[in-house]
This record gives sequence, C-alpha cells and structure tokens, in this order.
Amino acid sequence: MRSLSVVLTTVLLFAAPAAWAASIDLSDLTCKQFVDYNKENTGIILTWLDAYYLSKDDPAVIDFDRMAKNGAKLEQYCSGHLDTSVSKAAEKVMGQ
Repeated sequence: MRSLSVVLTTVLLFAAPAAWAASIDLSDLTCKQFVDYNKENTGIILTWLDAYYLSKDDPAVIDFDRMAKNGAKLEQYCSGHLDTSVSKAAEKVMGQ
C-alpha cells in the first residue's frame, strides 16, 4: 500500500493540470480507449497499474524500464483485443 501511495503522489505532482480535470474508471476503460489515449494519460495509467501489480514485499521503487516493457506488452495485447477491458488485459499481461 505504501508503494501505491508513493507512486500516486509522484504521478499527481508531475501530472499536467488538464489531467486532473477528468477521472478514469479502469474497470470501464476498454483497450481501444487505452490505445487511443495520449501518452500522458497512458503513462499515468501504466504507473498506477505498475504499482497495483507490485507485491506487498516489493520495494517502493518506480522502475521505468519495467513500466515500458509492461506498457509495450499491454499495448500489443490491447491492439488485438480492442473490446477487452484494460483491467482484464493488464491481468493477463502484468498479473503473471
């Protein structure tokens, strides 16, 4: 939980004010919407997902290489499964 707090705080500090105006419900977000988002929004989503799938014993470290690899896997999966929810896609790709 501490890892998630650190990641979310970091993201919020560096997020553009425009990103604060909207909310994203990941349970309703489709792969098509994810693929169509701008890089800023996908970066925020990937940061959140990366923290979500960390083990409670993992250190509170933002690993940009891991996020980039997971992001590429998620985008590749989503490109072939546009109607799938990002939550389900992330479980397949990142939940391993």
